[in-house]
Amino acid sequence: MAGAEDVASTVNELFESPGGRLLLDIKAHLRRRLNFLLVVFGLVFVATFPLASSVISWLILPERLPDDVNIIVITPVEFILLQVKLAAYCAGFTVLTILLTEGAWRGSKNPALKQRLDELKATAPRPSLAMLATLIGVLVLASLGITYAWNLLIPMLLEYLTNDAQSVGLSTEWRLSSYVGFITNLAVASAVGFQAPVATLLVLRLEVVSRRVVRSYRRHIWFTAFVLGALLSPPDPLSLFLVAMPVIVLFEAALMLDTITRKGKASEAQ
Repeated sequence: MAGAEDVASTVNELFESPGGRLLLDIKAHLRRRLNFLLVVFGLVFVATFPLASSVISWLILPERLPDDVNIIVITPVEFILLQVKLAAYCAGFTVLTILLTEGAWRGSKNPALKQRLDELKATAPRPSLAMLATLIGVLVLASLGITYAWNLLIPMLLEYLTNDAQSVGLSTEWRLSSYVGFITNLAVASAVGFQAPVATLLVLRLEVVSRRVVRSYRRHIWFTAFVLGALLSPPDPLSLFLVAMPVIVLFEAALMLDTITRKGKASEAQ
């Protein structure tokens, strides 16, 4: 019972804080933009659908597959459904980029944030600079996440899973949708997971919740990272570990960075 009351108190603190009011304002703004976002999703989907077949052909080139692996299609509509899935991923990424951009811009104009910046005064960046830094951070971390998945995570897992199956005499014939879905899910999971520092620093700097609350829920955040890793990664323990651990490491690095920079600003103020 006490735990439920603590959670309710934390939620109330979240919505009553300047950052919480900011998030509610962004939510209301994005609801008004729903029709526009749906149009963008449809246009990008139509534009990228013809390109999906070229991407699939590139992914199944022999040099990208482990030895003695064949890619097969077992249903007549599997290939076209996979094209639909890839086009939907591209459209969803475009909409997400717009959401982040509009959210950051809307937040920079929000009275609650301006009030908070007035309180922080010289120690806080200008809203436009904060928005630019946030967007750059999101794009850089997403690129690092995809690079991590493509150059390390995916080749290692494919090789491990292939050798594991072949070691007991199984032939390795992979279903096309499963193979491409495996690669796509790992890339998306890594790109999303690598946003942990941005999310952590935004929550702390906008004082949506305090550092004390974040630290007290550290174990819950670690557990959530593994749950999200299980949802986003392929269903094997190694994939789960390799997806979740970078998220936890980056989250802890963001906490350390926030502590160091706050101490530095406090010493400068003295």
